[in-house]
Amino acid sequence: MDNTIKKYCLYNAIKYGGKASKGSVIAYIIGQNQSYKKNIKELMPEIEKCVRQVNALAPESQIEALRKIDKSLLEKEKKVQERVLPRLDGAEEHKVVLRIAPYPSGPLHIGNARQVVVNDEYAKMYKGKLLLVMDDTIGSEEKTITKEAYDLIVEGCKWLKADFDRKVIYKSDRLEIYYKYIEELIKKDKTYVCFCSSEKIRANRKIGKNCDCRYSSPLKTKEEWKSMLKGEYKEGEAVLRIKTDMKHPNPAFRDRVLFRISKREHPRVGNKYHVWPLLEFSWAIDDHLLGVTHVIRGKDLMMETDMENYIWKIFGWKGPVIKHTGLVQIEDVKLSKSKSKKEATEGTYAGWDDPRTWSLQSLSRRGILPKAVREFVLDLGVNANEVVVPIDKLYSANRKLIEERANRYFLVVDPVEISINKLPPLEVEMNMHPDYPKRGKRKFNTKNKFYIQKEDREKLSRGKLNRLMSCCNFTKTWTGYECGSYNKEKFKESKDKGIIMHYLPKQKSMVKFEVLMPDGSTKKGYCEDAVKKVIVDEVIQAERLGYMRLDDIDKGVYKFWYTHK
Repeated sequence: MDNTIKKYCLYNAIKYGGKASKGSVIAYIIGQNQSYKKNIKELMPEIEKCVRQVNALAPESQIEALRKIDKSLLEKEKKVQERVLPRLDGAEEHKVVLRIAPYPSGPLHIGNARQVVVNDEYAKMYKGKLLLVMDDTIGSEEKTITKEAYDLIVEGCKWLKADFDRKVIYKSDRLEIYYKYIEELIKKDKTYVCFCSSEKIRANRKIGKNCDCRYSSPLKTKEEWKSMLKGEYKEGEAVLRIKTDMKHPNPAFRDRVLFRISKREHPRVGNKYHVWPLLEFSWAIDDHLLGVTHVIRGKDLMMETDMENYIWKIFGWKGPVIKHTGLVQIEDVKLSKSKSKKEATEGTYAGWDDPRTWSLQSLSRRGILPKAVREFVLDLGVNANEVVVPIDKLYSANRKLIEERANRYFLVVDPVEISINKLPPLEVEMNMHPDYPKRGKRKFNTKNKFYIQKEDREKLSRGKLNRLMSCCNFTKTWTGYECGSYNKEKFKESKDKGIIMHYLPKQKSMVKFEVLMPDGSTKKGYCEDAVKKVIVDEVIQAERLGYMRLDDIDKGVYKFWYTHK
């Protein structure tokens, strides 16, 4: 067993900058072989000794020692660190141009991060360019543009460390370009203005029948198109369709809409335009004009891809290479920009960075690092398979980045007071981090009165031995709480053990805290005095509660945002 412990201590140290963590080593050993779980208490002294010895070695010595025991773990770690995406078809260094095209109905959320990160990684891999294009055509009445989303999207991209080329491009600035190219299609007799109802079009598509509007001449189509531009038709009265094959195997491909009328005010260009292109036409034009070489998009846009290819063929253009990725579903996370917009604007949410929006702004305020989001995304890959991934995968990536630097503190939620009879005054000393004693210590001066969590008090049973961490053992009796031993080993040896809990010594003035949870609820209570040294934006670990980031200090109340367990 000696070599097994040493192997995983070395592996953990190499993986995390030369310092092994006792907890991580234990978890890894059990994860590799569940049979060790039964004997972990007996193995603890050996593990602690090995962690100390390994952490005393120089990084080069750690690598050499692991190579002698199991060099395959070094190869495994190398692969994890590299995490290279599969190569793009037809990609040449310095010539690759990719684009991300968010619709500004709200900020980017954790689901949108995949397209940003993957495209950015490929741009960096090939030393190419990444364009940020606001896909701000007017949108539907159900999905409208939000003015503040423009800045929030740029902010989210920068937070993710995405390096987009030159200035942001806005589709709302390019309407005249789209009008120019649609007129070329009109001349080629590839389009027509349609006045049919949606019900009639559906019926025609079903049986593969052309509508009467389709037989208009290019000259008449041009006149009707000009009437659309002049505002002579109402919304929904006329649309411009492209002529495809009405016998096409996919009914959705038959004579799709390229332009429609919308007289709603646009946040950037006001009422300057009221004829707007749909996604496939605007991108068919822009991918060509902007020199995009590769497009990475979800499988839900395969129809748009087919239509763009159809348009490129008409113009005689070679389109970019398009790669479709499978949809990603994150367990226990509901993503809806439209719902978040409603809740944020109506005041149900605190704003766009409310944790329930899952926006990148909310993740940042919670203490999630952009590097963790990137690792989470890259682990998903870029294949066409549907993926269901637990949110804990993101938390695990983040935990590895913050656990070594997050000091540990006692924060008591819903505090209730207890008195322990016959307990003398004590000075309790604990490490700021149990696995890193060099980080310093914190001290409590205790008497016999403490605050513990209400839920802990409710778990106390008469006659069972309980423990206040690093302080004392005590028992609940019919008359109160009686002090037992101050010796930790006697608690371990007791056959009738209760619970181990954190606590705070009662003082005249207690430090208050609040923590905003991911579901929007708030936990309140008291925290230890050492928290006064925590600065805003610092992430700490609250004993038995989890990691959290200090967001503000308001009138002496320390306000945190919960990160994760």
